[in-house]
Amino acid sequence: MLKPPFFICEVSSNHNKNLDRCHNFIDISKDIGCQAVKFQLFKIDKLFAPEILSSSETHCQRREWELPSQFIPEIGQHCKEKEIDFCCTPFYLEAIEELEPHINIFKIASYEILWHDLIKECAATLKPLIISSGMANMDELDQAVEVALKAGCKDLTIFHCVSGYPAPVNECNLSVLATLQKRFKSRNIKVGWSDHSGESGVLLRSLFKWDADGVEFHLDLDTRGREYNLGHCWLPSQIKPVIDMVNIGMESDGVPLKKATFIEEKERNWRSDPTDGLRPMKSIRNNWK
Repeated sequence: MLKPPFFICEVSSNHNKNLDRCHNFIDISKDIGCQAVKFQLFKIDKLFAPEILSSSETHCQRREWELPSQFIPEIGQHCKEKEIDFCCTPFYLEAIEELEPHINIFKIASYEILWHDLIKECAATLKPLIISSGMANMDELDQAVEVALKAGCKDLTIFHCVSGYPAPVNECNLSVLATLQKRFKSRNIKVGWSDHSGESGVLLRSLFKWDADGVEFHLDLDTRGREYNLGHCWLPSQIKPVIDMVNIGMESDGVPLKKATFIEEKERNWRSDPTDGLRPMKSIRNNWK
């Protein structure tokens, strides 16, 4: 699924329950260089226990953060038209059936990593699956991976992340990527970085130092999304230069053969001649104009 550099734009609840805004997220995600755009499908009454909702008006107000399920087919169709993958995180079991005909990639959120039934049902669709590992220890992650593989998942990616909003740079612990790569390499499991830091240096280092297979980041369009003020979201004008920088960097890798490149060929004769140390080579001095 993931071929570096692979960028996933996380819309989260910044869609503000507006379908046109959802379409704008898809368009801009494609324009800034993302390969996938991710939404979340949850219902507050199926996300939090009744004891919480009965005593917390703040949690009840998050009903305004829900993505209307009737948007899913339209989002899926728009993603197809824009040739960008549609990724979505289900937060209740029935959401998997609602999403399956329309999405390309399922994702398990960090807060749901202990809910093995959800992982099992997503994996059983045989669609590519991403498991986010924020807050998890290695034993919990190992268990989640086993559940996914036993349920039939053939295309699994683990995202290291830090579930802070925003995540402090000194707590991002990007070196964990190497730990996960070593642990899961023999099982052909990819490893990426899900960013909550909002820092370009963190994204770039995850790719160029730690070889992340992909990066997920949270996007808002205009500072008006419901999650923007939490401090972990990027704006298009902030993230596009980072993605461009990554693409340029990857392009510069070239081939491992040491020889004069095309642009260097015309300069070869202008090196110092080994007989007298003067430029250019004697072979072109008399005929040069």
